[in-house]
Amino acid sequence: MNNHNINKFFDTKNNQPLIIAELSGNHDNSIQVAKKIISKISKSGAQMVKFQTFSLEEMTFNLKKSIFKIKNKKNPWYGKYYYDLYKKSFLPFNKIEKLFQFSKENNLIPFSSVFDLKSLEFLEKINCSLYKIASFENTDHELIKQVAQTKKPIIISSGLATLKEIDMAIELIKKHGSSKIILLKCTSTYPANHKDLNLKTISDMKKRYKINIGFSDHTIGETAAISAISLGANAIEKHICLKKKIGIDSKFSLEVDYLSKFVNSCNNAMISKGKVYYGATKNEIKLSRGARSLYYNLDLKKGTYVKKNHFKSCRPNKGIKIYEIKKILSKKLKKNVKYGNPVKMQDFF
Repeated sequence: MNNHNINKFFDTKNNQPLIIAELSGNHDNSIQVAKKIISKISKSGAQMVKFQTFSLEEMTFNLKKSIFKIKNKKNPWYGKYYYDLYKKSFLPFNKIEKLFQFSKENNLIPFSSVFDLKSLEFLEKINCSLYKIASFENTDHELIKQVAQTKKPIIISSGLATLKEIDMAIELIKKHGSSKIILLKCTSTYPANHKDLNLKTISDMKKRYKINIGFSDHTIGETAAISAISLGANAIEKHICLKKKIGIDSKFSLEVDYLSKFVNSCNNAMISKGKVYYGATKNEIKLSRGARSLYYNLDLKKGTYVKKNHFKSCRPNKGIKIYEIKKILSKKLKKNVKYGNPVKMQDFF
């Protein structure tokens, strides 16, 4: 897919939702599993597939100290050491390169979250078309600066960032040369609880930043994504797995076999927004015979001055509107009319 097709998703006039399938660590360290997921993504209607590219040594320390252990019992990775956790979601650079090529062959746009400068250098070598700044990296100004200097489009998640920190990140991206930005509203819990989403923030983000706003969806199901689109989101990012229990993030990910339904729901949500419009649409006009209108309630002769009891309101909608009876009361008929005929304005002098 060429740059023109990528750039359209960053155009604020675009009305096609961008659906990003997030592979994350659900490849289970297997390029074969990753390819199976990508093949199915390519048939779903999603346009992009996102990887996570990082140097394991740059991510955290390989130390079995308490500080490097996840202690929150509500965390899906409770009891794991950070290094072991990232090792399970890690793919070597050469495998990332192969999966980028495989994605392109399947008519998907591959891109990646980037977590360190070593990984950015590699992604530039394989001509990554756009970049993601993940939630936990959105305050890493040096990384943001270096990514922005590539001049490529950037998707950035809000996550834990305060309004001031989001302001700084967006300003930094623009200052260092990347003008195409999508900001994703994101709640960084896994899975995310609907009560924590605060999706009304999307509308505020659109007003503040005048860029496309999306939603990084960590919930179970599709309700939150549809709601986000109705509030103005132009992009939806969703974690995808091959099967539950295959992959480190699979507990809160959507099985890829259900991605087509998810994409269709998002597309329909975007279409349903429509525009500000009152009155009947073309299709409603075609199907509006079920509405009530005025009919003659008895046979009447030409020259009769009509009264209220001469009319009946009923279906289908072939006569004048019911409220228009005020315009014809006490008027004289131009012709004979029959019981059950629809009332027309041209029937009267």
